[in-house]
Amino acid sequence: MNNTADSTIDSILARQNEYFKSGATLDPKWRKARLQQFLKAMDKWEKPLADALWEDLHKSYKEAYITEIGLVKSEIAKAAREVCRWARRKKRPTSIGCMPARSYIVSEPLGCALIISPWNYPVQLLLNPLVGAIAAGCTAVLKPSPYVPRVSQVIEEMISDTFPEEYIAVVQGNREVNKKLLSCRWDMIFFTGSPSLGREVMASAARNLTPVVLELGGKSPCIVDKSANIRLAARRCAWGKTLNSGQTCIAPDYILIHKDVKDAFVRAFAEQVELLHGSDPKQDEHYVRMVSDRAFERVAGYLKEGTVLYGGQTDAQQRYIAPTLLGNVSPDSKVMTEEIFGPVFPLVEMDDEGKPFAEKVKEFVVSREKPLAFYYFGKESDGWKLIRATSSGGGCINDTIMHIANPHLPFGGVGNSGMGAYHGRLSFEVFSHSRAIVCSSTIFDLPFKYMPYRLFSLTKKLL
Repeated sequence: MNNTADSTIDSILARQNEYFKSGATLDPKWRKARLQQFLKAMDKWEKPLADALWEDLHKSYKEAYITEIGLVKSEIAKAAREVCRWARRKKRPTSIGCMPARSYIVSEPLGCALIISPWNYPVQLLLNPLVGAIAAGCTAVLKPSPYVPRVSQVIEEMISDTFPEEYIAVVQGNREVNKKLLSCRWDMIFFTGSPSLGREVMASAARNLTPVVLELGGKSPCIVDKSANIRLAARRCAWGKTLNSGQTCIAPDYILIHKDVKDAFVRAFAEQVELLHGSDPKQDEHYVRMVSDRAFERVAGYLKEGTVLYGGQTDAQQRYIAPTLLGNVSPDSKVMTEEIFGPVFPLVEMDDEGKPFAEKVKEFVVSREKPLAFYYFGKESDGWKLIRATSSGGGCINDTIMHIANPHLPFGGVGNSGMGAYHGRLSFEVFSHSRAIVCSSTIFDLPFKYMPYRLFSLTKKLL
C-alpha cells in the first residue's frame, strides 16, 4: 500500500479546517443524520470488511462480527439515538456569588481530529472513536495500520463512499506518514497502540497543546486464588487469552496462581482450550494467526523462557502458535516484563508462606507499571480488596475481557496503560469541550461584586 503524500495530507487538513469553521457540523440533527448514514454504510460494507479481516488475520466471520463489526454498529446506533440529548445545554446550579443568573454547560466540538489505530482490531479500534468524533461534531482524519493492508483498503473505500473528504478522510502508510501527521496541528488526537508510540504521540501533541486520548497496553495480571471455581476460571482465561490469539490489549497477560490450585488449573485449562478450539487449534477456523512473521518470531521466542506446561506447538509458515501455558518463568524474564500480545500464558505460583497470597499478589502487581486490565478469580469480596489495593484501567472479577463489552462503562487506561476513556457518551465527551456559560439577569443588579466593595463584610459571609 502506497504512503499518502505529504501534500495530500496538508490539503486534506486545510479543507477539513475550512469545513469545520463553516459550522456545517454544529447541528446535532445533522450529526444524527451522518451517524445514520454511517450505520447504513456498515451494513453495506459488512461482508467486504469481514472478508478483509479473514485475509489479514484469519479472523472468522463470527468472531469478526462479535469483536469488531457488531460492536461498531452498536456504538453507532446508540450515538444516533442519543446525540441530540448529549448535545443539549445542561443547566447547573448557580452559586450565591453569581446571582441573579442561570448557569449552563455547553458542549462544543473540539475541531479537526486525528485518529490512529493499531492492527489487532483494525475495524473496531479505528471506527469506534470515529463515532464519538461524528457525534461531537468534529471532522476527522483516520490512519489505519499498514500491517492489515486489506482491511485498511476496505475501510478507505467505505469512508470515501460514505463521506466527503473534507469531513472524514483516510490516509495510508507507515511510520513516516505517522510522523507527518503528528507534525501537523490538530484539535484532538486519539491514539491506540503501544506505550512507546504513545509517548511519541504525546510529545508531538505537546508542541501545540493538543489534547490527546491514549489507549495503550501493558501486562494485565490474572489472579487465580484458591477459592476460585477452577473449571470456570480456566474456561474464561482460555477464552480471554485465545481471543484473537492473545492479540488484544486487554488480554490477560500472565497468571499469578495459588500453589494449591495450580495443577488443577493446568488440567482444566487444557480441557477448556480443547472445548473452545478442538484438539488441534490450528484446524479451528476461529483461531486467529499472528499478524506478521515478525510477530510470530517474537511471541514464539517466549517459549524458551520457561517450561511448557501445555501447548507449545508452532508453525512458522502459517504464523501459528498454539495456546500455551508456561511455567518456571523468572519475574525478570522478557515474557514477564514485555507485553506478550500472543497466546503464550506465563504462570507464576505463589503460596501463603511468610505472607498471605493476596499480599504477595498486591506487592507483585504494584511493583510494576499500571496495567490496562486486572482480572481476579475467587471470592468476590477478596477480589474487591485487591482491586482497591491496586490500580488498572479496568477489569473483571471472575471473568476476563467483558468490561469492554458494556457501553455504559468507560474504557481506557491509567499511567503507562493510557489516559482518557471512551465508549457511549464518553466518546462524545472526549471529542467535545465543556463550555461554562453564565446568563446574568438584566432586571436588577447586586452591588456587592463592584469596587470599592462597600458590602465586603456581607460578601465575606455569603462566600
